Amino acid sequence: MLVAFIYAKRHNYKVSGGQPLSVWIKTSFDAIPSLLMIVVVIGGIVGGVFTATEAAGVSVLYCLLLSLCYRSINLKSFIKILVDSAIISAVILFLISASTAMSYVMVRTGIPGAISKAILSVSDNMIVILLLINVLLLVIGMFMDMTPAILIFVPIFWPIVHSFGMTSIQFGTMLIYNLCIGAMTPPVGSVLFVGCGITKLKIEQVSKMLLPYFLMLIMILLLITYIPSLSEALPRALGLMG
Repeated sequence: MLVAFIYAKRHNYKVSGGQPLSVWIKTSFDAIPSLLMIVVVIGGIVGGVFTATEAAGVSVLYCLLLSLCYRSINLKSFIKILVDSAIISAVILFLISASTAMSYVMVRTGIPGAISKAILSVSDNMIVILLLINVLLLVIGMFMDMTPAILIFVPIFWPIVHSFGMTSIQFGTMLIYNLCIGAMTPPVGSVLFVGCGITKLKIEQVSKMLLPYFLMLIMILLLITYIPSLSEALPRALGLMG
């Protein structure tokens, strides 16, 4: 939010003027059906009705039903949505397939094991090792999709960080946050490709504008890595941790 605020001020982005209370109330009520999608998705996952992957399909179906209720789409626009979705999905599937092939090569050549030995041979200092793990995950996230990266590197890095007293919640938060940064970083960042595909912008244009955000994200990643309470405070407050 801070980076976005500075960006907006520096580039003189236009802002909407103030709105009367009646408009706020009407907008809030109009938004309730759309906001209920979060309840449906999270509730369905927590309740065991469907998996996280199936939740994506449920979200699409819910949005389609809302669009029909709001009469915001017709047959022509619906067909265009299907075509655009197919193109974007093809890009994502191509990136995932290339990433999966790369992960297969890495496993067959023993690279993950070599990485683990290399990390432990550099230092026995927790701060240094966690920094190295983060650097490696950032690089891995640039070239590999999140799912194969988790399957390959969690069994390697977890014993290392666990020996330093890091909990599974903190490690999981650090890992996912790190790989999410990679998901929007070239050359394989699938999120970045999807965003550029939707906005019709070149990767070079978007990447340049994202640099300040990347710096802030990396700073937050370091805070998550070295301050356990940032990821553990809420689970402890809810009684989910001992």
